[in-house]
Amino acid sequence: MCLVFSAGPLRAEDWPAFRGPLGNGISQETDVPLKWSAEENILWKAPLPAPGNSSPIVSNGKVFITCAENEGRKRSLYCFDRTSGKQLWVRSVDYDKVMPTHKTNNYCGSTPAADGKRVVVWHSSAGLYCYDFAGKELWHRSLGEFEHIWGYGASPVLHAGKIILHCGPGKRVFMTALDLESGKTLWETNEPVAGDGQYNDQRKYMGSWSTPVIANVNGQTLIICSMALRVNAYEPTSGKIIWSCEGLHGKKGDLAYTSPVLANEICVAMGGFNGPAIGFRMQGSGDITDAQRLWLKEPNPQRISTGIFTNRHLFMANAGPNLFQCLNPATGEIVWQERSGGAACWGSMVLADKHLYVTDQNGTTHVFQPSTAGLEKVAENPLKERSNSTPAFSDGQVFIRTFRHLYCIGK
Repeated sequence: MCLVFSAGPLRAEDWPAFRGPLGNGISQETDVPLKWSAEENILWKAPLPAPGNSSPIVSNGKVFITCAENEGRKRSLYCFDRTSGKQLWVRSVDYDKVMPTHKTNNYCGSTPAADGKRVVVWHSSAGLYCYDFAGKELWHRSLGEFEHIWGYGASPVLHAGKIILHCGPGKRVFMTALDLESGKTLWETNEPVAGDGQYNDQRKYMGSWSTPVIANVNGQTLIICSMALRVNAYEPTSGKIIWSCEGLHGKKGDLAYTSPVLANEICVAMGGFNGPAIGFRMQGSGDITDAQRLWLKEPNPQRISTGIFTNRHLFMANAGPNLFQCLNPATGEIVWQERSGGAACWGSMVLADKHLYVTDQNGTTHVFQPSTAGLEKVAENPLKERSNSTPAFSDGQVFIRTFRHLYCIGK
């Protein structure tokens, strides 16, 4: 039995981190809009200075989003009033060195996390920052330099007074926990890295941009994250790796973009760049690959968007070919797959009020039923602006970040 944790004490309507209050893309909202357009059901929209792949969060009446300018020399956290869309403040960090990234991954790809009083933002090499809701800096930390040809994108997670952060990709990769109050490092657990962290021994790409999930698995709290080669489960107090499962080494490289999806006692992890997908039982200790791995399938569609487990199945939206899929997590079997009818999906899927929502790269949010019989689409909602982000659902409203605006959508 697996139970995904929330980040801590939350207001029911908050969406305080990447993939929501439970970290699994599942919203508790029951009255959210099914249909909208660039003109219909838009409560407000606020301009953003540059494109970005991070997603909005909503906490205690505020909406937060990251944005970068000047080739990443200026990395900013924006705060908006959730009711009016008014920009309340912006806090920027200057970083003189231009770090490499992929042209499709602008700087500030990391989504912030908040607890109703404090908001934490990771600017990768430019540091980890904590602000109060008035914009006052409470502390900041440099965690090192993270250089990768494709940039960065993992997001912080808050749990039990700690910030859990997957630091990388680059020459040094590690999972860490920091005290939310002070920023003090509580533990760091290094992940072995081949070469310079950008290419493996076969000179193929490597790296992980996976945001960890926190869950109760058989009565034990675990931090679970897809690394470049394997999935690790960490003990939250010490950082000790309880178990790991191999299988993400792919023919094109060792890559992970998505977060692991927990399907009761089974974990499903997806490799990037058409790499392998694996399913395994979350049991045992040490290297559990031989004992617990149920299946490995390769090649696969390009997977950047994290899927949803519901109705005993895993639903995925892919980045090429542009397929929606329904998978059996116990076997990896494709129950159905159909063309999405839209662009590639980089933003992750959300389940809200018995419907699946995912925004494609053209800014169209597809709404469909979590049916095992086939694609049962309910709506296509175009904003006509590019987007690589995941929607936030809060108090009957949907917040979407495009390359040009932050939108608040409601009935």
